[in-house]
Amino acid sequence: MTSSAAPAAPSAISPAAPALPVLAEVVRSGFVEGHHRGSLVVLAADGSVERSLGDPAAPVFPRSSNKPMQAAAVLRAGLDLSGERLALAAASHSGEEFHLALVRTMLAEHGLTPGDLRTPPDLPLDPAEAEAYLAAGHVRERITMNCSGKHAAMLAACAANGWDRESYLDPAHPLQQLVHQVVEEAAGERVAAVGTDGCGAPLMAISLVGLARAFRTFVLAEPGTAERRVGDAMRAHPEYVAGTRRPDTWLMREVPGTLSKMGAEAVQAVALADGRALAFKIDDGAGRALGPVLARALRLLGIDAPVVGRIGHAPLLGGDAEVGEVRAAF
Repeated sequence: MTSSAAPAAPSAISPAAPALPVLAEVVRSGFVEGHHRGSLVVLAADGSVERSLGDPAAPVFPRSSNKPMQAAAVLRAGLDLSGERLALAAASHSGEEFHLALVRTMLAEHGLTPGDLRTPPDLPLDPAEAEAYLAAGHVRERITMNCSGKHAAMLAACAANGWDRESYLDPAHPLQQLVHQVVEEAAGERVAAVGTDGCGAPLMAISLVGLARAFRTFVLAEPGTAERRVGDAMRAHPEYVAGTRRPDTWLMREVPGTLSKMGAEAVQAVALADGRALAFKIDDGAGRALGPVLARALRLLGIDAPVVGRIGHAPLLGGDAEVGEVRAAF
């Protein structure tokens, strides 16, 4: 008898990729209880690859580490931003009151309101700010989402150019096409894929090598260029890029000339004033590994300032006591 059963659907399981190296290990009470794998690249001052772990040539979504490039696109679109406003345009802000106040100001300066934002309603990114926000009786709002500064700048660029504001997050929108161009130019490679970021904006995939190269571009570009203006604003006003309790702020404030920006899913990019740069991604997206891996990578670049130890300290608790740590393993 001939079977009438339908053929089996093709398997959605793809062949296993080669295992990436361990970048961090989780040590509790002297016992290694877990590992975080990933890829990392370190560039020398001349832009050549000095150290490579894993597969830094493979495309990744840099998430918010792409924000400097998005801010540069806003400038290229003709929006006149500088100082704290430009730093906030490249920010994943903590939701502190000074962040929210400047977002409101930036919107009002261009005839916009928080209701024009297309960020998802959210709590402040910083846990302490989120607790205080909820204790004050507030609810999730679009302006409180950590990308609201970037979105305010994008909307302002649309208002300045007469571009449609309702569709400003469409990948085909003139502003997003300009972002695409800036990303490719800064990274020195083609965008491998376009997705949607957590804030709703288009997200361009590039390699970690390209990401490190882009950050190097933002510190070495000629003064007055969009890229250099963004890099200078971020370094001059790091508290607007992140917040008062965030590693990006600490690093840019305490190591002069450094440009630093983290991204969701455990992505980090840094460039030093002389053009040395690094970028990495923790494969499982574990943010707890960011600090230890960043601290180790900075030491590979010869940076051993006190802030490096502060960034790298990632304790594990047992009850109220520190019983272990997440530590770099390379």
